[in-house]
Amino acid sequence: MNPLQEDIFYRQFGNRHRVPKPYYRRKTYLCYQLKLPEGTLIDKDCLRNKKKRHAEMCFIDKIKSLTRDTSQRFEIICYITWSPCPFCAEELVAFVKDNPHLSLQIFASRLYVHWRWKYQQGLRHLHASGIPVAVMSLPEFEDCWRNFVDHQDRPFQPWHNLDQYSQSIKRRLGKILTPLNDLRNDFRNLKLE
Repeated sequence: MNPLQEDIFYRQFGNRHRVPKPYYRRKTYLCYQLKLPEGTLIDKDCLRNKKKRHAEMCFIDKIKSLTRDTSQRFEIICYITWSPCPFCAEELVAFVKDNPHLSLQIFASRLYVHWRWKYQQGLRHLHASGIPVAVMSLPEFEDCWRNFVDHQDRPFQPWHNLDQYSQSIKRRLGKILTPLNDLRNDFRNLKLE
């Protein structure tokens, strides 16, 4: 595994609403740990988008090559800079459905195009299929730092307002994952319907 450089981690995993100066393009990075249920680490790696191939698709290819023994259970934790797009969400659901011996959990630093219906549907589909999608907060950023960054034994230094940004993104994700029936009832209760 090639660990992430500190500056790349801070720039790409940072959950601020706006990119600080000097401006740069935010890219998708996906860091994962593949473990046995008792905690033995099998593999870990950091992947990123390649030409016309999303990091999630590279991840699926890599895990397929590592988990040929379907009698063995595996647990996977992913830390990703952007939540999956609708296509990748569908592919992740199909992959886990075809490989029931895998347990996948996703922690996203930010939500990707969360205001668009299709992208919300992708997140709902992951959630409904039993693939938990959560927002990274301080413990997840620290774990990602410890396991995937070439930090030279330096501790993780949280950026200003990290907790507030995480809470804001968690609220947004919570609203997206709220079942629509509950929203209709809420509107009825408010006499808006």
